[in-house]
Amino acid sequence: MSLSIDVISDVVCPWCFIGKRRLEAALELYRVRNPAAATPQVAFHPFELNPDLPREGISRADYIAKKFGARGYSAHDRLVGIGAQLGIPFAFDKIARQPNTLAAHALIERSRGSGVQGAVKEALMKAFFVEGLDLTDSQTLVRIAAEAGLERAAAEACIADEALRRTVAEEEDKARRMGVQGVPFFIFNNRLAVSGAQEPETLLEAMLEAKKESTAA
Repeated sequence: MSLSIDVISDVVCPWCFIGKRRLEAALELYRVRNPAAATPQVAFHPFELNPDLPREGISRADYIAKKFGARGYSAHDRLVGIGAQLGIPFAFDKIARQPNTLAAHALIERSRGSGVQGAVKEALMKAFFVEGLDLTDSQTLVRIAAEAGLERAAAEACIADEALRRTVAEEEDKARRMGVQGVPFFIFNNRLAVSGAQEPETLLEAMLEAKKESTAA
């Protein structure tokens, strides 16, 4: 039985990008520790940091001013340093628009059954944090998802699918009802939860403990 890992996060959350890298490192530690074990199954779930933003998003400068006040972009200095250590070249200065991420989450949800969910998630985060692309633009979203492996027709249909957006919003509401208030949030084998972009060793411990509890049950 393979280990299941559910990751609740947002594509415009820098700590979620850091958490993704740390999870990848933890998975490598797990593989070394358990070379004969099945590869853990990772699934990504939606969480919007700013669900009330309009679909067209808002100016990034306005967003930063409202969120950080006088600190402004200097609030990102620590993130830039951590990102550099993990191979994430954060380029916050390139971001011009703070998006509503419901459409991006719809694409991630649609890609789950296609086996490319992780790639689509990665591509969207890289597009935002490294390339500064506008994730409110439908054609940009379609191109990102298609280049990550989702069929272009499926991506285009997804962007126009209001029912899928409602499904994503409902899944997010479910996470909030579970008590998730901040992301990233990791759930291992539906038994053990870890909140925050914890170090790989901490995530590995959670993996091993969840596996142990599942075996004992």
